[in-house]
Amino acid sequence: MLRAYRNMNITDSSFQIKLPIALPEDEVHLWRVDLEAIRGEESRWQKALSSDESTRAARFHFARDRQHFIAARSWLRTILGGYLATDASRLTFSYSKKEKPSLGQAFTASGVTFNVSHSGGVALLAITRHREIGVDVEQVRRDFDLEGIARRFFSAHEQQQLAGLADEKKPEAFFRCWTRKEAYIKATGEGLSLPLHQFDVSIAAGDTDALLAARPDDSEVALWSLRDVPAGPGYAAALCVRGREWRLKDWSGSPTD
Repeated sequence: MLRAYRNMNITDSSFQIKLPIALPEDEVHLWRVDLEAIRGEESRWQKALSSDESTRAARFHFARDRQHFIAARSWLRTILGGYLATDASRLTFSYSKKEKPSLGQAFTASGVTFNVSHSGGVALLAITRHREIGVDVEQVRRDFDLEGIARRFFSAHEQQQLAGLADEKKPEAFFRCWTRKEAYIKATGEGLSLPLHQFDVSIAAGDTDALLAARPDDSEVALWSLRDVPAGPGYAAALCVRGREWRLKDWSGSPTD
């Protein structure tokens, strides 16, 4: 039986992945990467990158941002290589018109789909088969115009939900809403071309069915699963997957149904 290491965060260079990693079609796998812990080995991680990724890395002005990018891309390649039983440096990627990444043509027969997000010192990788998928993580902040941004990007229903909360609860609720919306538009592949006020999500903590409404076709709601996922203290994160007959396996903790 194909297996992978379990119950470990990817936090340092000593972490090893058994090849190949099993990925049944009724599962979605979530990986959490501690970028701060692994960014120091920049020269090691860079060996797995393509020439265009190395060029992108070189454009970062701050060393920390460059190291985070290199670490995140290297671990994306390493983990995907584990599922495909191939060397990380051999992987190729394609990008949709809206810049959503997918595996290159040589690997499409595997059916493996993925999405990645990073914020602060954390990256999340979500992987499945034959399903559209989106993931988003954000570091929770309090030093910004929360209500002004909500008025600009949230739907009327979401603004009402947020306004009904005590002030001290609003920052966490704002980022729950934001990550849920981002995960959904990433999963659909539409990106920001899909107006954020055109659908409603719940902002309640722990909601496992957070997509509430979609306009103009509300039948879209039944096609997607949208839920929070763990990202560590000080972070909010959400996962959106097409279909409902699947279960989540969190490689940074225990499996979650």
